[in-house]
Amino acid sequence: QWVQALQLFREMAGSRVEKDTITFNAAVSVCEKGEQWVQALQLFREMAGSRVERNTITFNAVVSACGKGEQWMQAVQLFREMAGSRVERNTITFTAVVSACEKGEQ
Repeated sequence: QWVQALQLFREMAGSRVEKDTITFNAAVSVCEKGEQWVQALQLFREMAGSRVERNTITFNAVVSACGKGEQWMQAVQLFREMAGSRVERNTITFTAVVSACEKGEQ
């Protein structure tokens, strides 16, 4: 289902609906649930390029996606980037990064 969800997200460009933090978070979360860490990371980077605010929900979803993809180093890097961005980390954030390290046997 993640393919269809991303297709719909991309179609927003041709409509009058502006992509914002909420719509990006939904797309990143779909990728996380579909275990598509590369797609989640691309959307995350696209947000920065589009100057769309990335919040705790955004970071949590992309860290979790990287963890599910056994990309523990990327998850840790995002965790550190989150601190540098002054985005609040919460229990979900710490759980996601610890889980990523566990899956990567680190």
